[in-house]
Amino acid sequence: MDGRASLHPFRFFFFHLKFCARLSCQSSEINGTTCTVTKRKAKPGRVRAPLTELESQIMNAVWQSGPCSVEAVHQAVAAKRKLKEASVRTLLRRLESKGYLQHTSDGRAYIYHAVESARSLAARAVRQIIDRFCQGSVEELVAGMVAAKMLSQGELDQMAKTVRKHRALR
Repeated sequence: MDGRASLHPFRFFFFHLKFCARLSCQSSEINGTTCTVTKRKAKPGRVRAPLTELESQIMNAVWQSGPCSVEAVHQAVAAKRKLKEASVRTLLRRLESKGYLQHTSDGRAYIYHAVESARSLAARAVRQIIDRFCQGSVEELVAGMVAAKMLSQGELDQMAKTVRKHRALR
């Protein structure tokens, strides 16, 4: 395997991590009944099935707007893709079965909310990449990204500043 192929996962997940760090996740309280029929007993740290591109767009809509109805997700996604509301409903159910979403009932409507924030999900995905491709070494991941010139000087400086800040807190 050549060097470019082995660095591909670094590029994807670092981009995803940077994107997710910029999201402002909102939360609000929803009155309603929690559905126990479709609720899965997810184990902490369980590896979920990966998201498709369309599922990622659905999740981004939920993360950006907080708990929302099928109609709200449809409006957000339909601006970029031509999808029927029934297709969005199906995708939301699939994301719930994969463990990414949960819903409550508000009358006849389902209100979907993310099980975890985008940042948390991205951090777990990066941890999986580190475990699989870098023998569990965060240093190996960062060194690979530096060697591939994936980080600008500003990003390196920001990382160093963040590390110094967290060391001071310990």
